Amino acid sequence: MNKSLRWRILAIAGVIAICAWAIYPPSQTVRLGLDLKGGVHLILRVQTDDALRLETETAMERLREELVKGGAASVTATAQSVSEFQIAGVTPDHDAQLRQAAAEIEQTYDRDSGVNGTYSFKMKPNIANQLRTETVDQAIRTIERRVNELGVAEPIVAKQGAQDQIMVELPGVTDVSHAKEIIRSTSLLELKLVEQGPVSSKEQLMTNGAVPPDTEIVPGVPSGRAAEGGTVYYLVHRVPVVSGRDLRTAKPSLDENNRPAVSFSLKPDGATKFGNFTGSNIGRYLAIVLDKRVVSAPVIEGRISDEGRIAGNFTQQEAQDLSLTLRSGALPASLTYLEERTIGPSLGADSIRAGVVASLVGLGLVVLFMLAFYKLSGINAIVAMTVNLLVLMALMVYFHATMTLPGIAGFILTIGMGVDSNVLIFERIKEELLASKGVRAAVQAGFDRVFLTILDTHVASLIAAAFLFQFGTGPIRGFATTLTIGLLTNVFTSVFVSRALFEVVLGQSRTAKISI
Repeated sequence: MNKSLRWRILAIAGVIAICAWAIYPPSQTVRLGLDLKGGVHLILRVQTDDALRLETETAMERLREELVKGGAASVTATAQSVSEFQIAGVTPDHDAQLRQAAAEIEQTYDRDSGVNGTYSFKMKPNIANQLRTETVDQAIRTIERRVNELGVAEPIVAKQGAQDQIMVELPGVTDVSHAKEIIRSTSLLELKLVEQGPVSSKEQLMTNGAVPPDTEIVPGVPSGRAAEGGTVYYLVHRVPVVSGRDLRTAKPSLDENNRPAVSFSLKPDGATKFGNFTGSNIGRYLAIVLDKRVVSAPVIEGRISDEGRIAGNFTQQEAQDLSLTLRSGALPASLTYLEERTIGPSLGADSIRAGVVASLVGLGLVVLFMLAFYKLSGINAIVAMTVNLLVLMALMVYFHATMTLPGIAGFILTIGMGVDSNVLIFERIKEELLASKGVRAAVQAGFDRVFLTILDTHVASLIAAAFLFQFGTGPIRGFATTLTIGLLTNVFTSVFVSRALFEVVLGQSRTAKISI
C-alpha cells in the first residue's frame, strides 16, 4: 500500500469515527420535527389594523400637542378610522402654525382642507401597506424570540398564505395553552405619571363628564387585594415616560416582601429620560401599566436611573412569563388564532417506524441489485452508500437540522443518488475493460471520466433543492435540507471513498482482477 493511499484510508476512517461519535446516541442528538416528535401547529392572524391605529393616534396626538403649545387651545383631534384623523377648530391665526407642525407627518399622511378650520389627514396607501408588512415581520421576529426562550427545539415561524397570517410549529410542546398565552401576550409596558387615583369609578376622575386633556383613565387591581378581585381606576398622563421599547432586559426577582416580581433595566436613552423624570417628580405616584392595566403604582422616593422593579402580586410562573415577554419585546399588534392542530407523539412514533421500514426496504433492494449486477464490486457501492448515510446524519446533527418525515424521504432519495453515481462509475469501468484496457487503467479511467458527469447532475439537483428551500414551507424545507447535505456527501463517498476501496483491493491482488 503506497503512502498516498494509506493517508486516504486513514482520512476515511477518521471521518467515520467522528461521524459515529457525533450522532451517538441518536435519540439525544437527532432533532425531530413536528411530524415525528409531536407538538402543536398554529395559524395566527396579525391584526395589522392595530398598528395603523397606533401610528395614527400617535401622529394625531403629537400634532395636537404642537398646536396647543403654540396657543391653539381650542383645537380638537378625532380619529376617523385606523388610518385617518381630523383636526378641527384651527383659526386663521394658527393656519401657518398648523402647516409648520404638519410638515413632518405629511411624509406619511395626505392633508386635505375642510371648512371652519377643519383638516383631514389620511395615511398614504403605500405607507399603510409598508406598515402592515413591517408589522407582520416584527410579529414573526417577536414570536421567534419568545418560543426560543421557551426552549422549543427547532420551532418554525413563517408567513402562511395571506399577508397577515403566520404559521407556528412547536415540536415537542405538551402544554399548548401555556405556549399560546406566551405567544399572543402583548406585554406592552408603559410607565406613566399618576394625576389622580386610585378610585372605585371612572366618573370620579372626570371633569364635567369628560376626561381631562392629555390624560386617560386606566383600570388596575387594588394593591394587595388581587386575590379578592375588584377594579380601581387611575387618571394618568396619556404619553408614557418610558415604554417597553426602552427596556434593555428583564428578569424574575423578589420584592421587599419576598414575593415574586420582575426587575428591569433601561437602555441609556431611556435611563436618561427616566432619571430626569423621577428626579423632578419625587413624592408623586408612578403607574406601571402593563397591557393597558395598572399592575402597581409606587411612590417615587428618589431619582431612579436605569433600573426598576414591577411588583403586582404575581405567582412565580407569572413573573417568569412576564420577564420572557418583556425581554422579547411587545407585539406590534394583537393576534387571533385561526387554526390549531395538536399532533401526539404516538403519531410521530408511527411515522418514524414507517420511515425506518421504508428506508430499510429500499436499502435492502439496492443491496440485492448491486450484488446481483456488479458482484463483489457491489460491496464497494454498499460500503460507500453506508458511509454516505452516516456522514449525512452527522452533518445534520452538526448543523442542527431537523429530521422530518419529508427529510426521511430525502434520506431514501440520497440512497438512490448514491447508487446512481456508482452505476455510472461501474458501467464506465466495464466499458474500459471491454476495450481491452488493464484493470488499473480501467478503474482510473472510470472514475476520471465520470467525475464531471456526477458533478453536473449533482449541481443541477442542488439548484432544484435551493429553490425548494427558498420558496417551500417547513416540511418542504426539511426535504430540501436533507437532499442538499446528501448530495454533497454523495460526491465525497461515491468518488473518494469508492475509489480508495478499489485501490485497496487492487493493491492486494497480484493478478489485478476485479469482480464487476
